[in-house]
Amino acid sequence: MENTVPKRIASVIINALKGGVVPRVGLEYVTVGRAREIDALLRDIDIVADGGATFRFIVGKYGSGKSFLLQTIRNYAAARGFAVADADLSPERRFAGTKGQGLATYKELMRNMSTKSKPDGGALPLILEKWISGILSETAAQYPPGAEFDAQAEKRIYAVTSELEGMVNGFEFAKAIVAYWQAYKSGDQSAKSNALKWFRGEYVSRREAKEDLGINFIITDETWYDFLKIFATFAVGAGYSGVLVMIDELVNIYKASHSITRQNNYEKLLTMYNDALQGKARHIGFLMGCTPQCVEDKYRGIYSYEALRSRLSAGHFSTENTRDMSAPIIRLDMLTQDEMYVLVEKLRDIHADLYGYRPALGHEDLIYFLEAEYNRVGADTHITPREIIRDFIEIVNILYQNPGGSVRDILDGNSFQMAKGGLGDEELHSDFVGFEI
Repeated sequence: MENTVPKRIASVIINALKGGVVPRVGLEYVTVGRAREIDALLRDIDIVADGGATFRFIVGKYGSGKSFLLQTIRNYAAARGFAVADADLSPERRFAGTKGQGLATYKELMRNMSTKSKPDGGALPLILEKWISGILSETAAQYPPGAEFDAQAEKRIYAVTSELEGMVNGFEFAKAIVAYWQAYKSGDQSAKSNALKWFRGEYVSRREAKEDLGINFIITDETWYDFLKIFATFAVGAGYSGVLVMIDELVNIYKASHSITRQNNYEKLLTMYNDALQGKARHIGFLMGCTPQCVEDKYRGIYSYEALRSRLSAGHFSTENTRDMSAPIIRLDMLTQDEMYVLVEKLRDIHADLYGYRPALGHEDLIYFLEAEYNRVGADTHITPREIIRDFIEIVNILYQNPGGSVRDILDGNSFQMAKGGLGDEELHSDFVGFEI
């Protein structure tokens, strides 16, 4: 196999996909299709790196590959010097709410903040330290250690914070930066922890923040988005290309039982969308993952909020075959049969390399497996790449553990025959005439 996958990464890929989740590493070994979508999103990343802002909805059915695409772009962005924050919405995490759901989303984003050197989250301290180290390095290039060095470093620190003060709530953010710098300079670990606590939105009262840091302000459900924008500008000052914010499972807004709750969340979403497209936000990109129903339902979905519907609806000239890839919504089609063949072939080789055996499944075996999958009852409307991948990994696991078996032995079993609707080989193959690789 070309470009052998390291066993640690191969194990993550196989185990994650078997469990129906997207691996956070190794996606480059199994990415198939989506070339146009990836190209469009990488252009967005370039815009953010140039100081702009972008906003996209990634729309697809459950199991269609939304999370896979988001994770792929996440890895691309981190490799290109971005700080990436991701979160899944839930009943406890939304954009707005009466019980701090917006702040909870902010906390999750900051907790999951990652960079190339810190890919698993928790990168906030690293970003702050990198910012300070950068300023000290610049100062050291001009001044020797001593009183003059300290004074000039302090001067540069305050010059950067002064720039942030011009943004909404920037004054408070700047004070927290200064508090962190002073704790860093004095080696006060407790004060550093308090400053990090403030940045993460974990203070519950102004009084507590005032006592610990001298800052009579905290990040709240109403202000968290402002601080996210400020942080993007700060991250660029720390040497990063920008901040990419990825939020999945917007369906949890759609599921909210109260219409006022949904409207408040869509209003916040509109604010974020407008800021990105009108130039009010800088160095930040947003990717939102959701299902078609979550967008298009005119009673509960995003389209129930007229201001968003009018902005997001496709124009008159886009079709299934000629889509505008610069539109705010990127819709994911299911992978084609040819693309699925390439994917299961990759997984076959990764599995064989992981466990150290020669792949036993040939071209005809892979074709037979895919024919069986696509001819299951209801597959034309309900089969997803996630299900096919999960089934395939189960089969290669079984064959590895039972060397005497074959794909046909497994697929011709009673349970799978019932799932196929009792199709025989001749009828099964008739739907795949012309299916070649």
